[in-house]
Amino acid sequence: MGKKRLFIAINLPEQVRKKLFEWELKLEQEYGLGEFRGRSINWVIKNNLHITLVFIGYATDDETYEIAKSMKEVAKQHQQFFINLERIILGPPDGSARMFWVEGSKSQELADLQNNLSAKINQLSGAKYNAYRPHINLARFKSNVSRIIKEKGAIEKKINYQFSVESIELMQSNLKRSGAEYTILELVELEGNEPR
Repeated sequence: MGKKRLFIAINLPEQVRKKLFEWELKLEQEYGLGEFRGRSINWVIKNNLHITLVFIGYATDDETYEIAKSMKEVAKQHQQFFINLERIILGPPDGSARMFWVEGSKSQELADLQNNLSAKINQLSGAKYNAYRPHINLARFKSNVSRIIKEKGAIEKKINYQFSVESIELMQSNLKRSGAEYTILELVELEGNEPR
């Protein structure tokens, strides 16, 4: 029986994906990175832009069914909420500067959702996630590109995009030479009334 490579994500509305993809093109031009495309820098294609909530790894069909079932149970405990995307920076926070990523304002609703999903799927108890900043990976690059970017000074592009989180998705990732291809296996709506 084959296994699927899975993660749980929040997929972005099309208008937000479009705006972030436009930023990818602007950053590539501003830093003169066109010649490195596909070699030392890999940009995330527009349809793959998302916020990862829980990375699961490889799972059988039976495990996939149980994961989807757990997602539905967790979704019943959470209302819709808003995420605010604030800036584009170099990530991750450890200072290695291997990515362009979008950072949002801290969200306790998002942290609670992530915590409950992790606890349910991993059968953990007592683990708590503090409010944290959601992030979206725009590009991953090698050290030679990182040097070029740093030579031009610190990057921080202010943005202001807000969207409502109405569902979570169980995603399958197929790794290919051309990059990852994502398929939605299950879309689970967050139950509740108005966004908070």
